[in-house]
Amino acid sequence: MIELQGVTRVFNVGDTQVRALDGLDLKVDPGDYLAIMGPSGSGKSTLLNILGCLDRPSSGTYRLDGREVGTLSDNDMADVRLHKIGFVFQFFHLVPRLTAQANVELPMVFAGLAPSERAKRAREALGTVGLSGRANHRPPQLSGGERQRVALARATIMGPALLLADEPTGNLDRASGREVVELLERMNARGLTLIVVTHDPELGQRARRLLRLVDGRQTNESV
Repeated sequence: MIELQGVTRVFNVGDTQVRALDGLDLKVDPGDYLAIMGPSGSGKSTLLNILGCLDRPSSGTYRLDGREVGTLSDNDMADVRLHKIGFVFQFFHLVPRLTAQANVELPMVFAGLAPSERAKRAREALGTVGLSGRANHRPPQLSGGERQRVALARATIMGPALLLADEPTGNLDRASGREVVELLERMNARGLTLIVVTHDPELGQRARRLLRLVDGRQTNESV
């Protein structure tokens, strides 16, 4: 599903070049469960942005389902993000003025689905994450764990094959974090490819594979 070969990402900061990723090789098979760990500035977020087609490598190749991502147009990249990849972030990124159901419907709005179909699928997705009774609540009326579950429902509403989670438990208490992790792992058990960036050693050890980065380079990988 995912194959990176010699991927480097260089940023120009003033007169200095910063190598956020430095010749990284990585292969992720369909249905895999990979955790990415490392200190701040190690390249974790840069790698996640490249995997999520939010950024492009400076050099090297990234193939997603056999397609070379570097050759895709911006419109094609946006289409891949909409239909193949789901994103979950530490700070939820929900629209405060919209209800939970309306937040979940947003990707379907961009995809042009009919309102009745959007509503039906959003209600089903909220039921899957245990929030059927909270569909009409807005984010300020929800707990942190509930907001992350809304974000998870939104991330998976288009049926992506790949879910990228950036510190998904970083803004939650321990009990809420455990609920979110268990939801992620149930989705992975049903075939969703799951890649999680985390600072939490306990979460990192739950994954089937653990990739450690330091200064943009892989230090080791546990399988």
